[in-house]
Amino acid sequence: MEGKLASKKKMLATLVGCNYAGTRNELRGCINDVETARDTLVARFGFAPADVAVLTDGRGAKVLPTGANIKRALADMIARAAPGDVLFFHYSGHGTLVPPRHGHGHGGDDKEEEAIVPCDFNLVTDVDFRQLVDRVPPGASFTMVSDSCHSGGLIDQEKEQIGPSVDLPDSADASPLAAPARTARFLPYGALLDHLSSVSGMPSSHHAADHLLALFGADASAKFHGGHGGTLPAAEPAPAPRPDEGILLSGCQTDETSADVAAEDEEEGGGKACGAFSSAVQSVLAAHPAPLSNRELVARARAVLDENGFEQHPCLYCSDANAEAPFLSQDVTAVRAASPAMSPSAP
Repeated sequence: MEGKLASKKKMLATLVGCNYAGTRNELRGCINDVETARDTLVARFGFAPADVAVLTDGRGAKVLPTGANIKRALADMIARAAPGDVLFFHYSGHGTLVPPRHGHGHGGDDKEEEAIVPCDFNLVTDVDFRQLVDRVPPGASFTMVSDSCHSGGLIDQEKEQIGPSVDLPDSADASPLAAPARTARFLPYGALLDHLSSVSGMPSSHHAADHLLALFGADASAKFHGGHGGTLPAAEPAPAPRPDEGILLSGCQTDETSADVAAEDEEEGGGKACGAFSSAVQSVLAAHPAPLSNRELVARARAVLDENGFEQHPCLYCSDANAEAPFLSQDVTAVRAASPAMSPSAP
């Protein structure tokens, strides 16, 4: 009976890649990251291709990764889930930090909030991801890999397992290699305001929330509806992290940037542009066909980046139990051969 139930486990994924082609914010490797992740999900973890939704801003894309479309795809995925199911979200693109909006703070503090930058700049914030995780059925899991700048803490109130406060010992014995040429997957707040102002027609002196609410209304992040029936009121302190179904593997710490690596400098990716963190994850998975815990995967990806001269430190945010759980609940009795597209190196 147990095996019969296990065989009915759904494995659902939403993959998002934003290259922002033709703009001053253009990146090169984000769509490649998504295509590689899709191949790995199918070949290694047994995801059905029909259960992997892909949203990119590439030429001819049927569904663009706008803020509303990303949130809708994630909400639909969670709505399909039942206890025991495995949900996965990969994002490659720009990240940003949003300063507090006076009189509208979330959780009663003045810290900057993490957000991803969809192709239409309708930010999806840490508050949105918290609301999504809170809707995941008990016993299911929601794993999020974000290869973007300032991605540490993208699930609001999630417990830090590996990060600036709970770091790993420095195991590097040798000097790291010089880092290859790369572009930070970071959209400065000033650049965000300039773009939003050019579209909304409002002065750039306004907070991003004002522009986003004017442009997108109800589709703007729940964070910006605070005090209007949305998120926690400013005076209410944020609750302590509690065990839940969310698992965040971030490409860097909140105060760091994640690298977008040019094709000519990415040997492991077969000459394709990619995200440094996405490439490191693929390299670790290829070298270790057996299940790896979420903690092991992040620790090994950190080591790969350090050895190759990258100054970003991937982080892990989740419950204690999920930190030791296998990445994407991979079953040791059903280990699949690594995808031929993955690197044969052994980090």
